[in-house]
Amino acid sequence: MNIRIPSHLLPSDGRFGSGPTKVRPEALDALVEIGARYVGTSHRQPGVRDVVHRIRSGLAELFSTPGGYEVVLGNGGATAFWDAAAFGLIERRSQHLDFGAFSARFASVVAGMPHLEPPQVIESPPGTHPVPEPNPEVDFYALTHNETSTGVTMPLLRPGSGIVAVDATSAAGALPVDMRAVDVYYFSPQKAFGADGGLWIALLSPAAIDRIERISASGRAIPPSLNLESALRNSRLDQTLNTPGLITLFLLEAQIGWMIEQGGLSWAVERCRAMSSRVYEWAEQVPYASAFVEDRAMRSPVTVTIDFTVDVAAVSEALRSNGILDTEAYRKLGRNQLRIGVWPATDPADVERLLASIEYVVDHL
Repeated sequence: MNIRIPSHLLPSDGRFGSGPTKVRPEALDALVEIGARYVGTSHRQPGVRDVVHRIRSGLAELFSTPGGYEVVLGNGGATAFWDAAAFGLIERRSQHLDFGAFSARFASVVAGMPHLEPPQVIESPPGTHPVPEPNPEVDFYALTHNETSTGVTMPLLRPGSGIVAVDATSAAGALPVDMRAVDVYYFSPQKAFGADGGLWIALLSPAAIDRIERISASGRAIPPSLNLESALRNSRLDQTLNTPGLITLFLLEAQIGWMIEQGGLSWAVERCRAMSSRVYEWAEQVPYASAFVEDRAMRSPVTVTIDFTVDVAAVSEALRSNGILDTEAYRKLGRNQLRIGVWPATDPADVERLLASIEYVVDHL
């Protein structure tokens, strides 16, 4: 069925994906303006290093990092950081909370490392999150601030004396965080920071830096591209080991500056919370929808998962044909649901139009 949504109901920007996410047009315009002087230049020269310097200082300001914390950049996304952490941050054994596709993947990476003991994995069903447990045999606790696949968020707790590392790819810049509670807060920039992937960023505590330097000096075999000590040294020079995506760096720096101008992390957190709350409220009001995550405290403020009793594949297809993109559920979760991403760059008015568009489609199926 070919459903044409009236233009007055359509969002001005139809990107509601959970990664990559909407890139602000203003950032793209700024990139075009400077492109000939920036794209295609050396990442070891001032033009790019100045951008990296502003990224590092901007993130330190945005997250109010305590003294001694450092912002480190590396080639590859959060997936590459899992490999790097397995070589350069875990000494013997790690604990992982498994409550979705992405939190499970890090545990599987570590399980395949012959130089490490088998990880302790604590699981909970999709739509919930487990709780970390103190374990004297564990020296590295792997938490996930927001599980992108299911739309579950969890509080960050320091369970023991080991390093606490948090996958914040779909949380950083949109959820509140007390950096004193974590040692490693790492993410890719294609979510709240409105950029492309291919880069990882980690905010490291003094304890994490000491761990990295100690393991590097121990003689452990570490692939050069995954050596966190090398990433640390290069970041202090405002560069990365290998050539990064210059466009990614530019868009990331632009988004950080914009967020700080708007009011910083607290502004971004409240903006996302208000938009996601509106979607959850809407799901309670219509007869064919309900929030997948039943516990309100666990509901994500950025990746909203809504179950439907109507054919959601047909809804997604109709939305996509009208320019409303990437609302499909995470494919491996296998539920009849929409997953709606609401990020700092998302226009709250567009969220209202999205909901009106969904209602129109359901009425005309």
